[in-house]
Amino acid sequence: MAVLPDLHLHYVQACQDLSQPENPFIARVLQEADKNDEINTKGITLKLAGNNHLVPVPRVTDDDLGALVSVLDQAAFVTGLDLAYSLLTDAGAQTIATFLQENSSLRYLNLMFNDIGTSGAELIAEALHTNQSLVHLRMTGNKIGNQGGMFFASMLRINSTLEKLDLGDCDVGLHCLIAAAIALTQNKSLKAINLNRPLLSGQQEETTVHVARMLRSNSSLVELHLGKHGMKNFGVEQLCEALYANSSLRYLDLSCNNITYDGVKFLGELLKRNKTLRILDLGANRIEDNGAIYLSEALATRNMTLQALSVVNNNITDEGLVALAHAMQSNTTLSHIYIWGNKIDRDASVAFWELIEMGRLELGCTDVVPYEVDGEVFLAELSHGLAKHRYWAPRSAAVDPGAANASLGILPVSEY
Repeated sequence: MAVLPDLHLHYVQACQDLSQPENPFIARVLQEADKNDEINTKGITLKLAGNNHLVPVPRVTDDDLGALVSVLDQAAFVTGLDLAYSLLTDAGAQTIATFLQENSSLRYLNLMFNDIGTSGAELIAEALHTNQSLVHLRMTGNKIGNQGGMFFASMLRINSTLEKLDLGDCDVGLHCLIAAAIALTQNKSLKAINLNRPLLSGQQEETTVHVARMLRSNSSLVELHLGKHGMKNFGVEQLCEALYANSSLRYLDLSCNNITYDGVKFLGELLKRNKTLRILDLGANRIEDNGAIYLSEALATRNMTLQALSVVNNNITDEGLVALAHAMQSNTTLSHIYIWGNKIDRDASVAFWELIEMGRLELGCTDVVPYEVDGEVFLAELSHGLAKHRYWAPRSAAVDPGAANASLGILPVSEY
């Protein structure tokens, strides 16, 4: 039996060498890692996120990083590092950037919702010019701004290893989105990018035009998040025209935009011809009954490849919801559908109860569950959805990629 490395002992020694007090949270996680029997064979992710503990923990700070990275320098079996919801600033980003320039084993790095700004983003992006191991980076929620996003867009022109980049909720702007779209016309390695909630002042949808142009030539991108872009029907039309020629994109997130049923006409026509899309997120738009009917017509007769559809919070009534339920009866491929937040009444409740009762729709694949009162069927909400684990995931158990999480097993890039 191989002798397990003593991460905790190395951490204690590093703290002594740096005259730095130990962080008891880091110490405990390293002690737990030392007991992991698969540490040498599969590699591990150190989960140091500060937001998912029943008992409050001392979150990781800039000062804690020096001793931590000195331990990781000697631990090639640590392939993932989760520092989400910590207290890291640009000073901590400098330590991480130096580590990335020297490390050749880390594949997953989660820095979401720290306090890293533009200068920290520049340091990390520049480190990725030379790093050849990192596959998945989450910068979600760090206010790096438009300039910080530009550094990552420039990095995408050089880096050929990164497969998944999350810049959602980072306050990026118009120039960053255009630069990223231009970079992705040449980048052949990135498979997924999250550009949700940029800060855009104009209403002309210039960014959507550039993204559509990129999709015409990009053949590697599998997953694209464009939520909260203020996108209207014109933008949807541009994306759909581009996707007729695209044979790689499988997950399109258009949630929280200003898309109406007129925009869904273009999506309905696209679904009749596109054989690539597997997941479509239209949550929190305004597609209403007409939009739901356009989708149901495409799904019932022409499209047999889409696996998941979200139309939550779209002002759809029974007419549109029943049409979608009937489409599922003839479409055997669509396995996940999310409808909560619409105007669900008796007919829709019965239609989805029938889908669940006959086994056509599993409870783990939708966000509603039927119940009966005085002989009448109603639907209650289940805590499922395409974005269920986007901002938080349980520490105690791995997220099942086939359940209701974002990727549905489509993109084989995880924290490991």
